Parts: sequence; structure tokens; C-alpha cells
Amino acid sequence: MIDLSGKRALVTGGSRGIGAAIVEALAENGADVAFTYQSSSEKASAVARSVESRGRRAVAIQADSADPQAIARAVEDAVAALGGLDILVNSAAIGHSGNIADLNLDEYQTLMDVNVRAPVLFAKAVIPHLGNGGRIITIGSALGERVPFPGITPYAMSKAALTSFTRGLSRELGPSGITVNLVQPGATDTDANPADGTAADFQRSLTSLGRYGEPKEIANAVVFLASSAASVITGATVTADGGAIA
Repeated sequence: MIDLSGKRALVTGGSRGIGAAIVEALAENGADVAFTYQSSSEKASAVARSVESRGRRAVAIQADSADPQAIARAVEDAVAALGGLDILVNSAAIGHSGNIADLNLDEYQTLMDVNVRAPVLFAKAVIPHLGNGGRIITIGSALGERVPFPGITPYAMSKAALTSFTRGLSRELGPSGITVNLVQPGATDTDANPADGTAADFQRSLTSLGRYGEPKEIANAVVFLASSAASVITGATVTADGGAIA
């Protein structure tokens, strides 16, 4: 077990899927956790109860990651509730499918606002609260490196942008002892992309392991990067995709 006792984390998009698994894994390893959710208040309450059952503090904050004012307010609320922050995990994301020729500009803008602008704005708001040993971890996608089928170009673009964000921010914050890293999941068994979905067999066929990942497996990578064991790792990308881009 990694010891995150005394650490205070903010996870965006923490009410379901990979985000919820990250919230619970951080708490399991000793951290107090605030997390945002957009609309699923029942799921958010369940995640908060799970954190509290582990003896850790939980703060569920309703916030739309497409709204800059909501982002700023969410960070303020997390800091006030936990007394500060040590870890930011940018997990909130949305996805749209379709070819560029059929691109809906409003959907495209919302995709970029949530998947690219929100991690930047959350980091901007959190940085003043991080000290030496602080952590910023962003959830990208293996599709940011390899696009193996058509119809996902805008989503892949949004995730590719996070690589440069991570590398550049690591340069900015390194002198302060703050690390910045990226985790790239592949096909992971969530409500948005279930392992029994219509395209699941094809996605499994792309991997070396021949299976989907579990949200807990992605969360384990985040916990490691949040810990002192990863103190020299920054500006790095950890790809957890079962070998899909090997």
C-alpha cells in the first residue's frame, strides 16, 4: 500500500468510471479527496460514502468543466473544505464520434473546452495552492498517440494536446518541486465504453493482452504517480492500454 496519509486531492469528473476509481484508490491509500461531478448527484453521493467508509474526508462538488467560473469555484470549494491541496487529477472528459466532414462546431468546441481547456484552467487555479511535492496528473488516452480507425479525430486531437500540456507544465513547475504527468488509458471497462459493447471485440483485438483494462488498473497508475515513490518522474506519459500502441 502506498502511503498518501495527510495528502489532499482534487479529482475532476470523479463520480463514475475511471474518475470514481481514482477517487476511491486515493482514499484507500490515505488521501482526503474532493471531486467534481456534473449531473450524477446519486453516483457522487455513493462515491463520497465509499471514501468516508475508509475513514477519509470526501467533498463532492457540482461543477461543469466547460464553465471557467465553475472551475474556479470548484477549486476554491475544495481548498476551503480540505484546508489546501496537494494533488490535482484531471479526469473529466467527454467524447464525440464522427468524421471531420460532418463536424458540428458547437460539439467540437464543447469537446475542446472540457478535454483541453478545463485541465489547463484547473491547473492554473490549483498551482498557487501546491507546495514542494505537489502533483498534477492528467488522464489522456492512447488515442492521443494512435488513431486506429476513423470517426474519432477531434477526440484524439483533444487528447494529443495533453502531451504538450504535461511536458510544458512540468518545465514550469519543476523548480518548485511539483511533478506533472499524463496517464493514457486504452479501452477501459466503463459505462461509456463497456467491455461487452458492440465494438468491444475489435478494441480487444488491438491490444497485446487481448482484454479491456479495469478502472482500478488506471487508478493504480495515478496513485503511484501521486506518491513519493514517483518523485523523480515528471513530464512523463504512462500508457496503460494493454499494449494497443505497442
